Amino acid sequence: MSYQLRNNFKLFALKTNQKLAAEIAVLLGCELGKCSVSKFSDGELQITIEESVRGMEVYVVQSTSYPVNESIMELLIMIDALKRASAGKINIIIPYFSYARQDRKARSREPITAKLVANLLEVTGANRILTMDLHAPQMQGFFDIPVDHLVGVPILAQFFETKGLDDLVVVAAHNGSMGRARKMGNLLNAPIALIDKRQPEEKGAETIDVVGNVAGKNAIIIDDLIDTGTSITFAAKALAESGAKSIYAGATHAVFTAQSIEKIESSPIKELVVTNTIDIPEEKLIDKIKTISVAPLLAEAIDRIHNEKAVTPLFE
Repeated sequence: MSYQLRNNFKLFALKTNQKLAAEIAVLLGCELGKCSVSKFSDGELQITIEESVRGMEVYVVQSTSYPVNESIMELLIMIDALKRASAGKINIIIPYFSYARQDRKARSREPITAKLVANLLEVTGANRILTMDLHAPQMQGFFDIPVDHLVGVPILAQFFETKGLDDLVVVAAHNGSMGRARKMGNLLNAPIALIDKRQPEEKGAETIDVVGNVAGKNAIIIDDLIDTGTSITFAAKALAESGAKSIYAGATHAVFTAQSIEKIESSPIKELVVTNTIDIPEEKLIDKIKTISVAPLLAEAIDRIHNEKAVTPLFE
């Protein structure tokens, strides 16, 4: 697919996901803008934009992944630099939006950090946010600027569809993933099941139950992200104990902290598919893990925003 970009278009990439940004640039048929990120001896960040952006419609790609706080600060400094350089419109592409799990007060005297990050982006000068699979979709309401929230389920469903699996059941990794499981179930014409985790107050030990029929079926666990790997590997063990024939898993964001890779390697999961919203180090790409690119989806979204076309078809 060829895209039509006007002369006022600029695409920049910061440090966390330059490979994805380069893919997007190739698909759009443009060059990445020139900028540099450096540090002072005490760790302070400095960003220099090395070409004119006056009056331009600028897009900046930056996943706020590890190191999370530095990535966010880098993005904020870039927005400020663009604003002070008289950029016409500043669009921020955040494939993975960190702090999205802190979207409410679960206990007294807790912050709502997702709202804080939204405020920082907006106050600094962002005009629009393009992101993928927020942990809680209602977080879009934290912004008073346009937010385009893309979802990874159709891409993951397409991957599993090509495998030609029969007797499928799509499994929500937890209560919060029921919406994703239902959407994937509809796309694959498969029933859904749920991993129900409970921690009784009197016992203190967590129990895991499988709600739904998984015996003799090819199960696909779906979630928005994999962090420590504990939830998804426990879910896989519960499915194996419930008689699932084979177990696959899919998630949009591969956070992969702590001993997550070791847990996945030793789990009953046959294959795990993730996207490249986060740049995964080579040493974490074991044989079980397959990566699919979100660059085509993001490139089309950018083209639609830039040319003032409807973004709605990308949500379906």
